Amino acid sequence: MRLYKLLGFCFLVATLTSCTFTENIYINDNGSGKFSVDMDGSSLMEMAGDQIAGQMGDDAKKDIDSTFTFKQLFEQKKDSIAKLSPETQKELKKLENFVVTTKMSSAKKQFLMTLGTDFKNVNELQDILQTLSTFQKLEGGANASPLGSGFGDNNSKLSYTYDGKKFTRKATIDQQKLAAKPKDSAADMSKMVFASSSYVVKYHFPKKIKKVSNPNALFSDDRKSITIQYTFTDYMENPDKLNFDVEFEK
Repeated sequence: MRLYKLLGFCFLVATLTSCTFTENIYINDNGSGKFSVDMDGSSLMEMAGDQIAGQMGDDAKKDIDSTFTFKQLFEQKKDSIAKLSPETQKELKKLENFVVTTKMSSAKKQFLMTLGTDFKNVNELQDILQTLSTFQKLEGGANASPLGSGFGDNNSKLSYTYDGKKFTRKATIDQQKLAAKPKDSAADMSKMVFASSSYVVKYHFPKKIKKVSNPNALFSDDRKSITIQYTFTDYMENPDKLNFDVEFEK
């Protein structure tokens, strides 16, 4: 299956059904680590797997287990990218090292997608989710982020910091961008779809956690990992509700 066709289908899944989005961060002792966003759209396969198989044609007759990098995708779309502004091209370049893994099975009613990358310092991830919305500027195929319409474009700037003593996730609302965003029926439709979706953060640290500012955080047995679940509506409309600090034991 061509990469862009696959991304187009991913966009369709994320737009038409409730999904669970999971933001994962693994931080090592030296501050390096792995970042990923997982999308589980299996609920759509459960409800409409046969219809999707008809839409996908021969591609749906066998299970899909696909892995590629955005760098490969950008090579396919290099002519379109060359027409974009230097600023937009620079934004897209941030995604080159992201690896996209997709598993789809009509028989198993499964649709899973992961976007992941390594980092040397968590500060490298500033606004990385917002960068995904840059996909809407590419021609053809998926006309938005592969994780669905509006994903990452929640009118905020997201930053992460970690110094060994404290970790912070902070989204700052961009009031100017929020005021300029049009109110339309498409936005209302997205709101209806995402009302039943979830956004989960799972963070894994090299040290034991002393405390977390969010009272809903669930700890792993070794107290080195936390899981916090939000509604996707909060992620889209109140991204600062996902802000929290983590303090570690000495």
